[in-house]
Amino acid sequence: MQFSEILGLEDIKKTLIQSVQNNHVAHAQLFVGKEGAAALPMAMAYATYVNCEQKTTADSCGRCPSCRKFNKLIHPDLHFVFPTATTKTFKKREDALSSAFMEIWRAFVLENPYRNLREWAQALGAENKQCLIPVHEGRNIIKTLSLKAYEAEYKILMIWLPEWMNVNAANALLKILEEPPAKTLFLLVTESRDKLLKTILSRTQHIIIRPFTDTEVKQNLIEKFQTEALRAGQIATLTDGNLAEAFRLNQEAKDDSQERFVEWMRICFRRDYSEMVKQTDKFQEYGKQAQKALLQYGLSMLREALAFKFGGEELVRLEAEAFEFIQKFATVIHEKNIELLSHYFTDAYNQLERNANPKITFLDLSLQVSKAFRMKK
Repeated sequence: MQFSEILGLEDIKKTLIQSVQNNHVAHAQLFVGKEGAAALPMAMAYATYVNCEQKTTADSCGRCPSCRKFNKLIHPDLHFVFPTATTKTFKKREDALSSAFMEIWRAFVLENPYRNLREWAQALGAENKQCLIPVHEGRNIIKTLSLKAYEAEYKILMIWLPEWMNVNAANALLKILEEPPAKTLFLLVTESRDKLLKTILSRTQHIIIRPFTDTEVKQNLIEKFQTEALRAGQIATLTDGNLAEAFRLNQEAKDDSQERFVEWMRICFRRDYSEMVKQTDKFQEYGKQAQKALLQYGLSMLREALAFKFGGEELVRLEAEAFEFIQKFATVIHEKNIELLSHYFTDAYNQLERNANPKITFLDLSLQVSKAFRMKK
């Protein structure tokens, strides 16, 4: 992974590169980013840059032996630790360590580094199990880092989602952070730093990876997948900076959430109960992801309508047809019903996550929305 492969976030790249150029490389660094942010790709690009044999002031070279191995995640001085679970192959917890799943991990990350724990559990075949970093992993870390670097200047241990560490494993990590081996870098990548031990937080340098902007998400979709610009913009608005979610939606069949949502809201506003039932019959025929995408789109439209009503046009992130709808939609949104509507959509989304009957869920939501539209200001 090179910095050039991460679109946007130029300010963060510059800071990381300058730290190496100025020889200010902290031995333990915590990359903090929400799900779908570039925390893992940025840590991987940084690791590649640190050990590049022909680095420039802008990026790693991508051609030297070190870069080629780092880009394939096969460098002997690059070690990964990540949450795991027992599987059909590794039935004992002490055997289900990161090293046992490296082949799956490489394929998983190289295909798309903007992934989440749910997707990783599915890749392991452990979607119904809780993935953790077990106590045995802590012992393995100490054993691995006791060896000298093979060929790189720095030996690198990258820990993905350390917040899922067993307490004893976290204590083992803390011990080695306090007395690190020479020329060893610890790169921790977290989505929830508040779940980490305070003592680990105090011994790491924090690099905050902001979410992608809508423009950056749109740019990623256009350049990586040749997505049509209008649709890329719609997905960017819907996913609110989560590139993993944006990629997932883009890979699905064409997202018609905008057209579906507009028609649905008009029916709810008219209080046309017969059409509500017909509409929910349609919704039941959609796949679960399409149903959830519709509700996510609804939440984003509530946010945009609120921004338009109380902040003006300059705060609205929509284009063309969607913007025209928001102007009308905002007329029925006010202080009294916005919180209720947001709660209704979120609750329906959570019900679908728990495998509720979609027809009942959408019909109930339609009735609640229709009632909320009639609330007085």
